Amino acid sequence: MMLSPQEKRKLMINNIQNSIKNIPNYPKPGILFRDISSLLTNPVAYADSVALLVEPYRDKGITKVVGTEARGFLFSAPVALSLGVGFVPVRKQGKLPRETISEDYQLEYGTDTLEIHRDSIKPDDKVLVIDDLLATGGTIAATVKLIRRLGGEVNDAAFIIKLSELEGEKHLIDQNICCYSLVSF
Repeated sequence: MMLSPQEKRKLMINNIQNSIKNIPNYPKPGILFRDISSLLTNPVAYADSVALLVEPYRDKGITKVVGTEARGFLFSAPVALSLGVGFVPVRKQGKLPRETISEDYQLEYGTDTLEIHRDSIKPDDKVLVIDDLLATGGTIAATVKLIRRLGGEVNDAAFIIKLSELEGEKHLIDQNICCYSLVSF
């Protein structure tokens, strides 16, 4: 029996969702951690994740894919390869070797800093941002600011997981970022 594209997509999403393990009380009491490392050990779920992240952007003229440290790299680099475009890492302060620009952002307790190579994004680049998880949106909002400071156009961010109760998508919509996620919790 031949599956319709919608049925195939639904099976892929179910496989991805079932490959994500729930770890209670990690990294601290009261937190339910969504662990994607179990997804990475399932080659079908991992390949499906990449394929489903590529699908909506194949014909959008994307010229660069930016991934956020560290788990975002696991999905953004293969998506960039599949789209035939360059991959650009955004890392914590002090981890990139060439000249960088930086952006501070709020954490639950305090601030952190992200950096991007100054020469990695050009003014005509159309950029897709990818991370493994959308929680509060702080990391992606800072990443978007870095890209825009370099003159890149960024309107889209994609995720494996969206934690709906944390409302990170609202934070990004305020910056005119369209969010796409494979699974929501």
